[in-house]
Amino acid sequence: MSGTYIYGIVSADHSAPPDGMEGIGEPPRRTRLVRGGGLAAVVSDAPDGLRPKRRDLLAHQNVLAQAGGDAAVLPMRFGSLAPDDDAVAAVLDERAEHYRERLRALDGKVEYNVKAQHDEEAVLHRVMAENAEIRTVTEANRRAGGGSHEEKLRLGEMVVAAVQAREAQDAVSLRRILEPAAEAVSSAPESTGWLANLSFLVDRKAAEHFLTAVETARGEHAHVELRVNGPLPPYSFVEPGPSEPVGTE
Repeated sequence: MSGTYIYGIVSADHSAPPDGMEGIGEPPRRTRLVRGGGLAAVVSDAPDGLRPKRRDLLAHQNVLAQAGGDAAVLPMRFGSLAPDDDAVAAVLDERAEHYRERLRALDGKVEYNVKAQHDEEAVLHRVMAENAEIRTVTEANRRAGGGSHEEKLRLGEMVVAAVQAREAQDAVSLRRILEPAAEAVSSAPESTGWLANLSFLVDRKAAEHFLTAVETARGEHAHVELRVNGPLPPYSFVEPGPSEPVGTE
């Protein structure tokens, strides 16, 4: 065994995992509860050489879905490990107040992840339509049989700058449209290829309202491709972010 694998955290009065509920590993490890700090963690033995294989990713999600079927569960990301059950109990004791606050805040909530990128051809048309200087230089180069190397370079730099500016504007605009339909938002670290990578905390009962906002964003940004993943366990909100301060109740 390579330690204790943690799926999520629940309240102390949460019922034990259903008999025979299987988690990650091959063969699948049986899940159990480790208690501490008035809370409980849903755990199993951790297999050796854990890797994010499809079977284990699905098993992790399934355990969370079953654990959260009738009560709030604070999801841990795939690969969360502790040396042993005693270490898990110690963390529950140490961070009990924080975890209880998060369980209250996330009860009945799900996460939707929205990634956005430009349709290259569509955004170039948009940039050309919006920027008279780019149109002028493009036309001048065309009349000159393509233009000199310096002129081509200048035009390329102008287009790149305009596209980058449009990316920044679209990222702000998309967040402005979607954020009112959610209870909190978390921005992922910037990554190549996405002009926005946002996770939204949404009341499960208001999911249709959020998805309607997504369609509004699509309609207003025809040059942007939106990819929506959800509903998911609220992984991005286990730790409160700037837009979701810790409550004082």
